Amino acid sequence: MRIVEADIGRAVDACWHVFTDAATMTSWVPGLRSALPIAVRADGLAAAIEFAYAGGLSYALLYSYDVAARVVRWEPREPERGAVRGFARFEPIRPTLEAMHDALDQGTGTRLTYALEHDTGRRAAERALDDPQLLVDAFVRRMNEHRD
Repeated sequence: MRIVEADIGRAVDACWHVFTDAATMTSWVPGLRSALPIAVRADGLAAAIEFAYAGGLSYALLYSYDVAARVVRWEPREPERGAVRGFARFEPIRPTLEAMHDALDQGTGTRLTYALEHDTGRRAAERALDDPQLLVDAFVRRMNEHRD
């Protein structure tokens, strides 16, 4: 499992909302054509999401959440092949002066810890597309460019 961290000049709740909303995933996950929730929890969070990527890759992931700790975990729906498993954790940080200057969230910041492991059936091109650093960089860009 590869783990990547990044600091974001946005509030934890803003980052959590964008990351856990299937409707926003195509705005930051490279190559993702659609993310369709196929099971939803009572609190509105997706319990399972079906993903379709450019190039024909598709799979479904099951999600679990520790909402209070702002941790989301995902794993392949059995017997999915070529999928991924991992977690993301969002923690408040004391931002740098530069981040405070840029943040519209009144100087709050978030540390994202993102972990990803590829299934053995994943092709090299798919692994490159789902590189954890690439995904984290794309998420940080999305959070910096959109203030929703």
